[in-house]
Amino acid sequence: NGKIDLIVTKSVSRFARNTVDSLVTVRKLKEAGVEIYFQKENIYTLDSKGELFIMIMSSLAQEESRKVSERVKAGQRISRANKQLYGSGNILGYDRNPGETYKINPEQAETVKMIYDLYEEGYGTMKIAKILQERKRLTATGTTKWTSHNVGRVLQNATYKGYIGYYKSYSNNYLEQKRVHNLDKDSYEYVKGDFEPIITEEQWDRCQAILKEKRKTTLVVNGEEKKKSNRTSRDLWVKKLRCSCGSSFRKNRY
Repeated sequence: NGKIDLIVTKSVSRFARNTVDSLVTVRKLKEAGVEIYFQKENIYTLDSKGELFIMIMSSLAQEESRKVSERVKAGQRISRANKQLYGSGNILGYDRNPGETYKINPEQAETVKMIYDLYEEGYGTMKIAKILQERKRLTATGTTKWTSHNVGRVLQNATYKGYIGYYKSYSNNYLEQKRVHNLDKDSYEYVKGDFEPIITEEQWDRCQAILKEKRKTTLVVNGEEKKKSNRTSRDLWVKKLRCSCGSSFRKNRY
């Protein structure tokens, strides 16, 4: 709107993460009559040589971002080799202080064992959630409100058999650095931890086999195999509709 004629920026590296973004933005602002001053490099964009300097400095900043990304990944590989725990450690069944490993919380661990035992006995996740609520068992956040999703997460968490799971999320690239939730559980890397498990590996494997039996594989778009539930329904749309991930929908009545 013509109210700004100068933008002061600390350095080129703080202006944009890559060369293309820098040049595109600089040109748009130049068309609007807005000049940018990069303090560290002492560059003015309306100067005749400004764009050339910005292109060079942006390329250097982009290369530095790439090197930093590589160093971070190298550090992560070392931390995984050292069995380092990620996250805050707010997991049902365990207590953890910063810099320490998991320590079993007896009361919460009893809830975890209860979930696995009930699932092996043939109870579904919704039924287990209802039982836990009736028994006033607390969740990891200290409430008695249990859902099928809460129970399912416990059943699929390898931490309870004494293993640490890596690659559950990752950075999309070194320029955008957005965290992406990894939906491909087969690509997770599991390392045996140095903390005491709550359940045996055998029981965990048995429960995973039950989970797998309740799901089947179907072919979806472009022949890519996806998982969908075995659950049947008399509703026409539940039978017909499929999510892009291959899963079926459910119909709720209120």
